[in-house]
Amino acid sequence: MSGNSLNLFYDEPEPDRWFHGDRYPRRIIRRLIRGNHAVSGQRRVFLNLRAGLDRLGVSYRLNDYRHLRRHPGALACVVGKSCVLPRIPPGNPIVFGSAVCSHPCDDPTLLERFAIRRILVPGEWMREMWADYFGDRVVSWPTGIDVDRWKPDPAIEPAWDVLVYDKVRWEHERYQQELLEPILNELRRRNLTITTIQYGHYREDDFLERLRRVRWMLFVTEHETQGFAYQEALSTGVPVLAWDRGGYWQDPSYFPARVKFSPVSSVPYWDARCGTRFSTTAEFPRRLDEFLEQRQANRFTPRQFILDNLTLERCARHYLNLVEQASPSS
Repeated sequence: MSGNSLNLFYDEPEPDRWFHGDRYPRRIIRRLIRGNHAVSGQRRVFLNLRAGLDRLGVSYRLNDYRHLRRHPGALACVVGKSCVLPRIPPGNPIVFGSAVCSHPCDDPTLLERFAIRRILVPGEWMREMWADYFGDRVVSWPTGIDVDRWKPDPAIEPAWDVLVYDKVRWEHERYQQELLEPILNELRRRNLTITTIQYGHYREDDFLERLRRVRWMLFVTEHETQGFAYQEALSTGVPVLAWDRGGYWQDPSYFPARVKFSPVSSVPYWDARCGTRFSTTAEFPRRLDEFLEQRQANRFTPRQFILDNLTLERCARHYLNLVEQASPSS
């Protein structure tokens, strides 16, 4: 830090496609045709950190590279991707993350080229994976959830029993047959009413509206580094039945030829207040019975889990503590 203000830096690369500078008119045309695009997980990290800092009354400069050049040694907090790093003056130490590349093997000389004191990653299993390369400079830091936006509305009557959130990233056709269809058939067999949503094909406002009109959510994904969607559901008071397969990190760009890391989780922030987990299709009916029985008995308190662990303010304080530990004066 320099003075009493954080030096925050954020950017998302958007390369030109056909000619120099065409990314700017493309951005305008895309907005006119499609409306405002959905907020990426990358940008959500940045926006929620800023919101948490604002609530704590913490001042910060944004993308003020001139200030850094005038203050050699001032700490730079790079929240955006690695495209920002070369723009940080060499004399300034860096806290980098949590929006980073997928795996350290993509950039094994990162710490040799930049004065990075801390690398922040979203959760503990990812920290363990990164620590194999970068040691104790890697720490886990989750982004907070806006509990004032993601909250239940008691005036709204449920329209469905369950919201099925489909975030199967790879081999979707295979898992449609082996996992999703058997699950949906089991839900239909019990005469449960269903609404579905697929990752990458909805707006946040639509997701929030559905969460306020369902009794619970079924979360289906291979693994999550943090898991904004299921945490937003918990904050809205919706308990979650989650497919938590464990095992290896499955990204086919890395697994199994380049990286074999385990175990991972689809719900890295979790306790008994949140809901129930299952690992296989065969296990699903039994876990569903347990989940419905506990939900009927009001044993889940998902919103309280978020209030106790993942509010904007709490996570912003955690960030400030990590920044303080990495500051040159520490």
